[in-house]
Amino acid sequence: MAGESDEKDKQESRKIALALSSIILITVIGTLLLWPAFSEIVSGSLSPGLGLRDAAVVAFFVAAVLMIVLTITAGDGLIGEVQFVIPGFLLFYLIIWLFIAWIF
Repeated sequence: MAGESDEKDKQESRKIALALSSIILITVIGTLLLWPAFSEIVSGSLSPGLGLRDAAVVAFFVAAVLMIVLTITAGDGLIGEVQFVIPGFLLFYLIIWLFIAWIF
């Protein structure tokens, strides 16, 4: 019995480690892809405003990170909440995109 629960714990630990590794990898890839746009935003921060294109890039990554955090804290993970994540992501993306373009 004790060996069986230890094996289950090992499998669960591996799943959690794999999920955390994939989140870190996605974050690193997202940062690398966002870096040129971010440097343009910083260099053009004294210009009259932020355009729709730059705001769309920033809003995508903000909405993606927000959705990942919300689904992990919900308890079921990314797969269990997929029917709510997709429309929620699109709604958050649209709102954040337009607010960034409007305010900044």
